[in-house]
Amino acid sequence: MQAIVLVGGEGTRLRPLTTTTPKPLLPIVEVAFLERQLQWLAGYGVDDVVLSLGHLPDAFINHFPSGRFENIRLRCVVESAPLGTAGAIRFAADEAGLDSRTVVCNGDVLTSLNLSDLEKFHNDSDAEATISLTWVDDPSAFGVVETAADGRVKQFIEKPRREDAPTQWINSGTYILEPAALARIPTIGPVSIERETFPQMLADKASLYAFATKGYWIDIGTPEKYRQAHIDVLAGVMGVPPAPNAREISAGCWRVSAGAENELPNEVELVAPVFIGNQATLGQGAYVASSVVGADTTVGPNAVILRSVLQAHVSVGEGAQIVDSIVAAGAVIGAGASVANDSIIGEGAQVAPGTSLNGARLEPGSRAD
Repeated sequence: MQAIVLVGGEGTRLRPLTTTTPKPLLPIVEVAFLERQLQWLAGYGVDDVVLSLGHLPDAFINHFPSGRFENIRLRCVVESAPLGTAGAIRFAADEAGLDSRTVVCNGDVLTSLNLSDLEKFHNDSDAEATISLTWVDDPSAFGVVETAADGRVKQFIEKPRREDAPTQWINSGTYILEPAALARIPTIGPVSIERETFPQMLADKASLYAFATKGYWIDIGTPEKYRQAHIDVLAGVMGVPPAPNAREISAGCWRVSAGAENELPNEVELVAPVFIGNQATLGQGAYVASSVVGADTTVGPNAVILRSVLQAHVSVGEGAQIVDSIVAAGAVIGAGASVANDSIIGEGAQVAPGTSLNGARLEPGSRAD
């Protein structure tokens, strides 16, 4: 089976993380998000994937220098200008010469969707296109899809008020498209599959269906959701262990360790779920709860890490506090500093000792005093 993964977006809501790293290559518990998505696709027999690139395309090419990921052949196509979701799909299909049934995925959705069940539904419905749906409590930020009892799409409603939504089933960003559906997409200019292609198929009375499932699903595109994805992976939504070579050192607390010399001092307090990467060190009195501490990161004595993500090679000084925030690779948080309230500290940035940041966005390589 073949697939197109849309990974061209700029990830603006996650800046400055995405200033230097494309959103699909950001780590989720030390594994690049896109690698997790490719592992999921491979589990259902997908062995040929086209990556539709836009923002920082060289990062993807450098990340997969062999043009393969495990048993999957990877091909990269680069948009010269943003083409929208449908335009990117058509461009990728044309450039790669795809001429058969294709799975399409958004490159920012982590899901446990059963692709075999989706394909069986697609076959049984004799559909030209099938949209996967997921259930959300509040559909007001999403595209709602109303269906008949047999799954045929009745209407699309984009971001309705919660009280006006006819259903809480939303477009979850995974599709199965037949060549006829791909052929409907114009080859000139940007085109949205959600706002143009699918509604036009509905108007044309084409065979357009939707498959509803309540499996795990999250869009990692905001700081809150990016952090939540780490917690969910630690909880086992994508299987265990949550990262290669991780072992559970206590209930819900995972550690990658090269040996006894890499163990934690007894005075450290861990409150699950927690992940501690290889060669990461925690000073005496450090407190880590509902957080990820990346490989080769140093957390100083009496520092507090709460509901946060620290990528690799971060340095956290003595008594510093990081709460509800994200710290990118190589950043330095000085002693006694406070980073809180959905702050994002960019790659290699520095927070001076004693500095307090709330809701801050610190650009890569910069310094906050």
